[in-house]
This record gives sequence, C-alpha cells and structure tokens, in this order.
Amino acid sequence: MNAKITRAILFGMLILPLSLFANPIKGLLERIDEGASKKFIIEIRKSNTDFFELDQRGRKVVVRGNNYINVATGLNWYLKYYAGIHLSWNGMKAELPDVLPPVTKKERRETSLTQRYNFNYCTYSYTMAFWDWERWEQEIDWMALHGINLPLAAVGQECVWFNMLKKFGYSKEEINEFIAGPAFLAWWAMNNLEGWGGPNPDSWYTQQEALQKKILKRMKEYGIEPVLPGYSGMVPHNADKKMGLNITESAPWNGFTRPAILQPFDPRFEEMAAAYYKEQEALFGKANYYSMDPFHESKMIGEIDYDAAGQIIMKTMKRVNPKAVWVVQAWDKNPQYDMIKNLKNGDMLILDLFSECRPQWGIPSLWQRKEGFIHHNWAFCFLQNFGANVGLHGRMDQLLENFYETKTNPLAKHMTGFGLTMEGSENNPVMFELMSELPWRPEKITKEEWLKDYLVARYGVKDEKIEQAWMILANEIYNCPRGNNQQGPHESIFCGRPSLTNFQVSSWSKMKNYYDPTTTAEAARLMLEVAEKYRGNNNFEYDLVDIVRQAIADRGRIVYNHTIADFKNFDKRSFDKNHKEFLNLLLLQDKLLGTRKEFRVGNWIEKARKLGNTPEEKDLYEWNARVQITTWGNRYCADTGKLRDYAHKEWNGILKDFYYKRWEAYWKTLKDQLEGKPEVILDYYAMEEPWTLDKTPYSSIPEGDCIDIAKEVFEKTFK
Repeated sequence: MNAKITRAILFGMLILPLSLFANPIKGLLERIDEGASKKFIIEIRKSNTDFFELDQRGRKVVVRGNNYINVATGLNWYLKYYAGIHLSWNGMKAELPDVLPPVTKKERRETSLTQRYNFNYCTYSYTMAFWDWERWEQEIDWMALHGINLPLAAVGQECVWFNMLKKFGYSKEEINEFIAGPAFLAWWAMNNLEGWGGPNPDSWYTQQEALQKKILKRMKEYGIEPVLPGYSGMVPHNADKKMGLNITESAPWNGFTRPAILQPFDPRFEEMAAAYYKEQEALFGKANYYSMDPFHESKMIGEIDYDAAGQIIMKTMKRVNPKAVWVVQAWDKNPQYDMIKNLKNGDMLILDLFSECRPQWGIPSLWQRKEGFIHHNWAFCFLQNFGANVGLHGRMDQLLENFYETKTNPLAKHMTGFGLTMEGSENNPVMFELMSELPWRPEKITKEEWLKDYLVARYGVKDEKIEQAWMILANEIYNCPRGNNQQGPHESIFCGRPSLTNFQVSSWSKMKNYYDPTTTAEAARLMLEVAEKYRGNNNFEYDLVDIVRQAIADRGRIVYNHTIADFKNFDKRSFDKNHKEFLNLLLLQDKLLGTRKEFRVGNWIEKARKLGNTPEEKDLYEWNARVQITTWGNRYCADTGKLRDYAHKEWNGILKDFYYKRWEAYWKTLKDQLEGKPEVILDYYAMEEPWTLDKTPYSSIPEGDCIDIAKEVFEKTFK
C-alpha cells in the first residue's frame, strides 16, 4: 500500500482504487448492457454512514458510496431518476444511451437502516423452487440494486441435514422420508411437514450444494451478508426410536406429519446443534447471521421453558461464531416474550414480518405487542404477497404511515433495518420499488408524489393518460386500508373451487372488499388508449397485461354474482347467458396471459423439468410444480387440511385446463337443477389430481402480440 493511501486511511478519507479489488459493479453493469461499465466511474469512499452519491466527471457519471451495495443502490437510483430506466423482475436488461444524461448537481442520500433483509422461507418454494444459477445471478443483481445486504440464504440446507443424519445412522431412504421435495422444502425447513414431494434423487443434493456455493461466492463479492439457517431443535419424528432422543411431538400440520422437536434444554440438544453447524460449516462456511424460528406455528405438548430455550439456542449459535446474530421472524405470537426478554441487545435481529398491515413493534394492530420488541434490534418488514398469488395489491398509504411513524415513536428506537419478506416475489413491482426506496427517503412523501416520478422511471416517458390510470389504481386496489387484514391480493374468482358462496380462494386469505371493482377497468382503458405509442416498451407491456388481467378478473367476480342470483331466482334465461359469459371471460383471460412469459404456467413447469437430469427426475420435479399450485397436498391435506389452492395462479394454461373444467362442471350441475334434475355434489379433488399427474407439455414461449390481444379481450369483456 503506497504512502498516499496510507495517509488517506489515517485521516479517514480513503477512496479505495477499484484495481485493488474485484469490482462486482462492473460485472453488474455489463450484465445490464454490454459496454455500460465504461460509461460510469465507480468510487468507494470510507464512511461510518451508509450513503451513495451521484456526481459528474466529464462525460461520465460518478457513483460513489461506502460499499458496493450502496454504490449499486445509487446506480439504480441514477438509472431510474436520471436515465428513465427501470430494472425489475420482468426485465433486468436495458439499452443505455451512448451519452448518459448528466448529473448537473451532486446528489447524496444516506440511511441509518444498515440491515436490509430479503426473503421469507416461503419465497424459496413459492417462487424460487426451480431457479438455476442464471436466474439466481439476476436476483443477486436485483438485490444489490435495491440495497439488500442481508438476505436469507437457504439454498442447499437439505444437504446439511442429509450429511448430518447420515452420521447419526440414517440411511439414504430414511433421510429422504424426512426431507421434502423441491417445491415443499420451505415448510420442511419451518418444521411443518416431512417428506412430501420426495424422495429427492442424489443429483438434487449435488446440484443444490454447487448452486449455494455460487450464490454465496457472488454475495461475498458484493459484500452481502448471508443469513444461513441455524439449528433450533428440529429432528425427524422418529428420532426417539432411531437416535434415542427424548423428543416433543407436534400436532399434525393440516394433515401432514410434522418433524419432532428436541427441546433446547434437553441434554443432547447441544450435541445435535454442534453436529448441524459442523456439517454446515464444512459445506458453506460460517456466517455472521443465523435464522431460527423455534416453535413456529406449533401447538406443543406440555409446558415450554421459553427463557431457557432462548438462552441455549443462543449459546449453541455463539459457539460457532461469537459475533453471530440470531435472526427471528415475528409472526403471530412468536418470538415468545419469555424467550427473548433475557437475551442481550445486539445478539438478535427481529423481523417484524408484516409491518405494513399487522405491525408488532408497538403501534395498534391485530398483532400489536404493547412492549414492542423491548430492547432488541428489529427490522420493519414488508410482506405484501402470500402464496405467490397473482393480483394487483398494495397498502400504499398504510405502508407510508406505518414506516414514517417509526421516525418519531419511542418504541421504534431499536429499529435498525428493513426487510422484504414476501411469500412470493416477481409481482407488483411498484410496491417493492416503493418499499426499497423508503430507507433512503428521510422526509415523508405521499403516494401521489412518489408515483409520478416512479412512472417516468418505469416507462422512460411522462404520459398524462398513464398517470391518470395509475392514480386510479393507487387510490383503489393499491390502497388496501387500515383494518383490512387480508393476506395478499384480492383473489381471482376464476381460481376458486366453485360453490354458491365463492368469495376468497384460499382458506386463510381473510379477503374483504375494499375497492370498486370497476375502477380497474377504467385504468385498463386509459392504458389501452396510449398503448400504440409504447409498443416494444417492455415495462409498459408487462403492466398493461397485468392491469387488463385484473380488470377481467374483477369483471368475472361481478358476473359470478349475477349468475348465482339468477340460479337462486330460478331465472333460466339469465343464468344461461351469464354462466356462458363467465366461462368466456375465463378463456379470454387465458388468451391474454399467454402473451407474456411471466404469466404462463409453462414458465414454471419448464424450469422444474430443466433441473432434472433423467426422465424420472424431470417427472418428479414437474409433479412438485403442479401439485404446489393446485391441491398442495394429498386428498386429506387438500380438502380437510384446506391447503388446496393456497398457491393458486392466474396463469395461461392452468386457467383453460384446470380452473375452466371445474367451473364448467359446476355450472352444469346448477343448470341441471334448474331443469329439475337432482343436485350432484362434485368431487373436486378427483377432478384436480389428474392434472397434477399429467405430463402434457406447456410452453413458456409467448403467443400473440400482447397489445393487440389486450385490446381484443378488453373489448369483448366490456362490450
């Protein structure tokens, strides 16, 4: 190190030459647009405050920050608000102009929220179950651009368990009876079920281990801290017989056998924890953060000493890394007050998982904790989506109000971060963009102010009609109000098992009407009026399809209610007209969604099959993919456990071949009753299971021009 750099270190003003390091920002820029890295100057400047700056030097834009993640965040800010380029899940590439728009006045942004978390365990199954390295590389870039520096890194945790249980005498077959299949690993990891979706082939473990190592390597290059799954007592349900452990059993979870729990104060808990961390370190190294959610959604048998449990879980983690922090999800009553009350500040990071709706940090809500999280650090988290369901949805005003309340409320004094904790991603980019910017916006903004700038960034143009459309959406469907505790979007009526009382699709959605369903058609009409001007604009075309999709789904709900009223009124003529319109809307929806890869069931199934190395493996992964989005479990778990349709998808292919057939059969039973025939009770599971076992190929390749077809289906829907 030369004398000039040494002096800079002494005076705390170090600008680190990038030649000393592998620069991940160069790779990020080249993946966005080949040659883009030559148009920027990237500077890392030492600072005790997280910041980024945008500046100009000649014809090049300067992006500086105190680490690579903050530089990437600044780069994203520049692309959006200077260049009119928005990178999101529907498009992570762009064409940058030869000469970049200049930064005429230096812009600096800072944040005190230094721990910026990403992912829910459910995200790993509902969205990411079949991702390969190419898709993961894009996601890590997306995280960097959005300031994420602390993601859950759960890929390959089954490899750790496989190696550990082998050492304890379990055979490969016995291990695979415990570990779930690819689409259900999240609920195995959360102690909810064993084995469902398996058995996994040997190649699954090999490729997931290799994938996690690539993921961790890229995270390290960016300076991202991975949160690895820790050990909090899960063992196979037969560990008492197989290993001689004194286990505590959990009640079944919606029909599934659950793993057992080895109580943390059991004499052998430390032995099991040490074995787990040893295998994890051998595969993936140590971490500074470990995720553990003991007693998650559990109805335990007998009394639990939560204080002792917390102390021992913490102690076994600290033996691996004395600096490590325990990351825990605040969901319902967990973490129990008694489990955390005697643990030290700085040793935990509590994720307030649903802060935009049911905050636990102290302000009034359904899950309010009047004492908040006492003395522990915590992160304001944004859940947004359950089951990766498709649908426009957001709580714009409530999100802003709840977030900025933390600036002045004394209960928020230990807030050190924010998080994206969605069950499913790749939806509603507007909401994720808003949430990820809040740490960098100290002054409260209104949704209207923010949205105007976002739309210019999103589409690269300012358009009055587009603005009108989005203001309608922002004040209606994207403004779910305080007091409405529904889980995720207003579910599409097309995806529900038919009955006389259809409203919500999944059993736990807690849906409640909060917006005028005709307003989405108003927004769609405005978008269509200017659509010709934006042919080829990827973000516009994606949003257009999504908004028209929502308008058709909302119209479908209205027509459903008319049809049920016709049946109850014994109005045969109107019933015949309206039930045919309903079925036609469903097919129009299927046709519309076929124009975009993101809305095709073939995209999901192709990814699953691609991971298989043999026909048998491909079939297993496809079965996982099909079951998860339909029945979820076997007959008992689907019907009695009520898991069916939890992860329903309003996608091309499944609409026509799965949901349409249910509705067609149901309307026929009602028509027959109107003709005096006896009522027939349909066995829906018997209709659904054949689709999960089918191997008819679905393609991910879009069909038709999305603008032309959007116009066509809209005119036929709202004629």
